[in-house]
Amino acid sequence: MKGTGGPVGFRRTALAGAVLATALGGGAILVACGAGGQDGAADGPARLTVADSYIPLPPAGGMAAGYLTVRNDGGRDQLVGVSSPGAGSITMHRSTASTMEQVTRLDVPAHGALQLARGGNHLMIMGWQKAPALGDEVELDLTFAKAGTISVKVPVKELTYRPGQQ
Repeated sequence: MKGTGGPVGFRRTALAGAVLATALGGGAILVACGAGGQDGAADGPARLTVADSYIPLPPAGGMAAGYLTVRNDGGRDQLVGVSSPGAGSITMHRSTASTMEQVTRLDVPAHGALQLARGGNHLMIMGWQKAPALGDEVELDLTFAKAGTISVKVPVKELTYRPGQQ
């Protein structure tokens, strides 16, 4: 075949090589960019603390809500379960203006916070072993997908209590 060994063949080979190098190089850049963004690995492990926790006094030992803030100074995580030796079951819920739905996990963003507060994400606590009284502390065991379980003592407050207000 005429021209395959000459300048035309060289140009085709060079062009094919350049396209291949660009494709491979672009793929490497995409892999490098995606490595930390998908699972939070670039931010390292989650570093979690719990603040502003409280349970409004439930009526005569009935169902209660639980509120708290999970602060995260590391990589992202998810709250995947909550239990307590003092309660039969605890479920996680997400509220909107018109609905409340049970969820199986709640995101804890990297270098951010998960807030469980009135009118939003919250816990529903049922089946008390002993009806909680004002001033009691209830143990909650918060289980995270990556960070494991963190136990916190949550005070039982007046029904009208709001964090930051006296």
